[in-house]
Amino acid sequence: MVSRADRGRVADWFWTIDRYFLFVFVLLMGIGFMLSFAASPAVAERIGAPEFHFVAKHAEFLLPALAVMIGVSFMTPKTVRRTAVILLIVSLTLMVLVLFVGVEVKGSRRWISLGPLGIQASEFMKPAFIVVCAWLFAEHQKQPEIPGNLFAILLYGIVVALLVAEPDLGQTILTTSVWAGMFFMAGMPWLWITLLAIFAVGGLSAAYMLLPHVAARIDKFLTGEGDTFQVDTARQAIFRGGWFGRGPGEGQIKKIIPDAHTDFVFSVAAEEFGIIFCMALVALFAFIVMRGLSIAYREKDPFNRFAISGLVLQFGIQSFINIGVNLELLPAKGMTLPFISYGGSSMIAICITAGFILALTRHRPETRSRERSLFSITQGQPAE
Repeated sequence: MVSRADRGRVADWFWTIDRYFLFVFVLLMGIGFMLSFAASPAVAERIGAPEFHFVAKHAEFLLPALAVMIGVSFMTPKTVRRTAVILLIVSLTLMVLVLFVGVEVKGSRRWISLGPLGIQASEFMKPAFIVVCAWLFAEHQKQPEIPGNLFAILLYGIVVALLVAEPDLGQTILTTSVWAGMFFMAGMPWLWITLLAIFAVGGLSAAYMLLPHVAARIDKFLTGEGDTFQVDTARQAIFRGGWFGRGPGEGQIKKIIPDAHTDFVFSVAAEEFGIIFCMALVALFAFIVMRGLSIAYREKDPFNRFAISGLVLQFGIQSFINIGVNLELLPAKGMTLPFISYGGSSMIAICITAGFILALTRHRPETRSRERSLFSITQGQPAE
């Protein structure tokens, strides 16, 4: 056990970290690994891979992801900003390269191969984009002569243009929603709110008219006609599970759900563990959002306030989209469930997001620094 009298870096981390956040993040990672045993064997069988192929891959991603989350949580707000800038530059560069040398899957170019690794650059862009925009909004609020809001708008335009070019409408909607929420918190003028609303409606209309796969998904959602096998099967799995589920390993409909280990893992959880389990899972994501917004509300530093709010909004909106698709409340869209769905890029990126949250919500390192100085003085040592 780490003593309160210890003033080392690890001790500072241990006594200043938000243990509620840390516990929920690790718990969700554990639940995701458990659900991989339920969801992925059937998928592996369909592609001719060993039964626990995806389980083993999930385990390979889990420990590095946890290490990344813990390592990032040691950062100071200044280091978080610098890391986000570097990560954003790298991820945007990869997103440009994806358009030319990326791997095409189902008509979209979202993945780039770097040796044996396949990376979805847009996953890493999201937390970096949020932190950098929070920095720009904060600088404009502290010094209005700095055009931080304008730079944030330009950066948003670049990110959305790259996402649309892939195309990836789901990530575009997610990024727009989070960015708009942060901009609103930063005191967006009503003129900008109106312009953003017009832009959003125009963008969705253009996507419907110009992108056939987007139009097809929206039409299927509104009319119920066409190929609705994915969402219909996922809904059947949820109904079959009932309140308490069929039991671990007893799910049958999961065997025919496409992408059961990624986009539709929530339905697998409902079939085997029941609606009550799924409600508890939703409560964990709601806790992340509510606690994050509560802490952000009390923050005096505008950067911390905007960054924490944006990062927890990403968790909330991404979870909402994934679960909404599973419940057939939203048009089908590929979106992972944070910490739960299989995927290396998604898992590492989500852990970077969680690490940023942990770093920014630590119980005021400045206070700990003052305590260290007082401790040194009382021991007859010069204060740092």
